[in-house]
Amino acid sequence: MSHWIILPVVLPAFLAPFMVLAARHHIDIQRAISVAGGVAMVVLAAGLAWRTSDDTVILYQLGDWAAPFGIVLLGDRLSTLMVLLTAILSLLVLLYAIGSRWDARGRHFHALWQFQIMGIMGAFLTGDVFNLFVFFEVLLIASYGLMIHSGGTVRLRAGTQYVLYNLLGSTLFLFALGALYAETGTLNMADLAERVRLIPTDANVGIRVAAVLLLMVFAIKAALVPLHFWLPSSYAEAPAPVAALFGIMTKVGAYAIIRIYTMVFPPGLEATEGLHGWWLLPAALVSVALGMIGVLAARRLDRLVAFAVIGSMGMVMVAIALWTEAGIAAALYYIVHSTFASAALFLICDLVRAGRSDLDLTAQPPVAGAAMTAALFFVAAIAMVGLPPLSGFLGKLLILDAAFGTEAVVWVWAVILVTSLVSLVGFARAGTEVFWKARAIPPEETAFAPARPPVLSYVAVGGLLALLVAHTIFAGPVTAYTSAISAQLFAPDRYLSTVLETPGKLSDADPDEEAH
Repeated sequence: MSHWIILPVVLPAFLAPFMVLAARHHIDIQRAISVAGGVAMVVLAAGLAWRTSDDTVILYQLGDWAAPFGIVLLGDRLSTLMVLLTAILSLLVLLYAIGSRWDARGRHFHALWQFQIMGIMGAFLTGDVFNLFVFFEVLLIASYGLMIHSGGTVRLRAGTQYVLYNLLGSTLFLFALGALYAETGTLNMADLAERVRLIPTDANVGIRVAAVLLLMVFAIKAALVPLHFWLPSSYAEAPAPVAALFGIMTKVGAYAIIRIYTMVFPPGLEATEGLHGWWLLPAALVSVALGMIGVLAARRLDRLVAFAVIGSMGMVMVAIALWTEAGIAAALYYIVHSTFASAALFLICDLVRAGRSDLDLTAQPPVAGAAMTAALFFVAAIAMVGLPPLSGFLGKLLILDAAFGTEAVVWVWAVILVTSLVSLVGFARAGTEVFWKARAIPPEETAFAPARPPVLSYVAVGGLLALLVAHTIFAGPVTAYTSAISAQLFAPDRYLSTVLETPGKLSDADPDEEAH
């Protein structure tokens, strides 16, 4: 049994309390520990992704108790890809937080950051639905602390709204878990997949209720219309590094939908027949439209980016809702793209905030460091809108190609093409107002002294944009890998056999034997 798979959860779980107990009054020590932990996490995540790239499934049985009686962590291509994505994003955003000194504006920023990473990593690696709920709660607690970091009435109000909506999701999650356990007697994902198939069609009411409740919970996490209301204010008012990290949190909802509804409730399953197609695709298309209309109507730069996140999540869900291998592969490619693009845009918002009095889309005096900031915004906007040659354009092409030949092809093509034009106009208007138009500083406004952002902030944003360029250049190998992930998801035999047939404490097998 390989112990490497648990380290992405254990490492931040140890670093966070150590910083609280031993370094809470020494911000430089906290920074050094956080950066060292972030680098170690990237190396570890890259190693896990390499280990699973040949279709290997890594199993870790806590306490050496076999499933479904024990808690298990699983690493396959999908989960390790998401772990690697999170590790890279968190390190770059952490560098920005240190460079901009956001981490010094409140207490326990780095400890909360580590707990947040722990929750995200656990959600991606768990093989148990109940522990998915547990890691969701770790996410909620840590993210609330990060969101109100440095205080403020508006931020506190947005944080309260964020918590209330997510507590509603947690309540629905508990109801769904209760229904699942009542119907199947297990919450292990692999065991659920086996038992759900045995439920007869005339006795599937309970399992259908559980499946619908789970889908609603994950839709809340993914900010899918009409369950998206918490996101615009929450992301716009959060500290910029926190909002950038939150870009991966909506992907946790998308990941959960992909994992549960391709393995436990796959398309074609009699017990949940019709569940996949009747509302998810329409809701996703409306999310794309609403998000891009919000981009066009936004009066502040941060809210414009928040609505762009809703639109990009709608794009991901459109690809997922096709429920084909090509659709899931396109969704995974677009998830990587949108995570880096949205994070870069939130950080650029903070660069703009440092150079002008507010983020209103109105003509104001030139932004400090305007040339560099404008160039970064230009590249990030091209990526988010989906213009060539960057990865947003390729991601949308993959989604359009996946929809070709399906019954919804007309709707998918029409919505994506029209909303792309709408978002282009919205981002062009924002860039014009913030960077192009300028006016002389009136005497009453001379009290505001714009500050030029530090070099480390530009390095962090530049790193995110460089990753987008690399995602474009290596689109061929990346799409081949996401296609392999999709094929593995629709043929989960190796995953199921690894979890259910590998002996643990209940047998005399060698505990150091690694599962393949």
